[in-house]
Parts: sequence; structure tokens; C-alpha cells
Amino acid sequence: MSRAFVKEPDGDVPADEMDLPQSDHPNYVTPAGLAQLQARLDDLEAQKAALAAQGDALETHQALAHLNRDIRYVEGRLERAIPVDLAAQPRERVAFGAIVTVEDSAGKQSDFAIVGEDEADVDAGKVSYVSPLARALMEAEVGDSITWKRPAGDLALEVVAIRYPEES
Repeated sequence: MSRAFVKEPDGDVPADEMDLPQSDHPNYVTPAGLAQLQARLDDLEAQKAALAAQGDALETHQALAHLNRDIRYVEGRLERAIPVDLAAQPRERVAFGAIVTVEDSAGKQSDFAIVGEDEADVDAGKVSYVSPLARALMEAEVGDSITWKRPAGDLALEVVAIRYPEES
């Protein structure tokens, strides 16, 4: 292959990295999710300040471009944030912010909190409100059976309890 059309690095300062895509879904957030976003922004800003103090090396400029991209992303998430008052959520049915206890046919119980996209953490039992599980649970009441459509196959679950973080 001819090298005539291959761009060689020329040592120029890199432009800011391309922005990360924002979700098309409304950015509903719990109070904890909003605090996490703000803490993430504060952390990124602190990293940027520390890095900027390190000097003018190409690696520093590249790292700053990466941090600037991440800062723009988090700022966008905060600008689009729609805080949800969990105290105003219905107690008799599943809604955003609920912690839902479900039971499968084998009697195994699991808790899932329905949260915003940025707060979702499957290992902590927090699922995004746009996930298939959360969508199946929305509007369900205690005693209702729902079907969780999963890639591994459908799973029938019964809603055993509904609570909200301030009630935990």
C-alpha cells in the first residue's frame, strides 16, 4: 500500500474529542442520581484542574481533550435532568424510583430499584427505567405477575413488595 495518503502524526495539539452521544430518552433522575451526576462533574473538573497544572506536554493535551469531552457529556446530562420527587410517586403501584421485590417461580426473591439511565447499576440492583425489566414492572401492583422479556428467555415474576428509598 502506498504511504502517500496516510496521515502521519505531526505533533499538533489534538482537537477536542468527538462528543459522546446523549440518550434520546428523557433524563429522569432520582435525588441520588442527580447527586451522582453532580459529583461526577465535580470530579472531572478537579481532574482537569490538576492535569492543566502539569504543563504543556502532548499527552497532557490529549488527556485534557478526553476530560473536556466527558465534562461536556455530564454537563449535557445535568442540563437535561428531570428530577423526580419520589415522595409524590404512587405507593400502590410501580413507578420511577420504586424499589420492587419480585419472586420467580422457584421462590427466589430479588429487589430492583427503577432509576435513571446514569444511575443504573445492575450489580447493585438498579435498573434503568427504559430497560425491559423496568418497562415490564411499570404500573404493576403487589400480587401482579409480569413477564420479563430477556435474551435468555422470558421470565415470569410476581411483584411481592413496592417501596421507595425514603421508606427503606
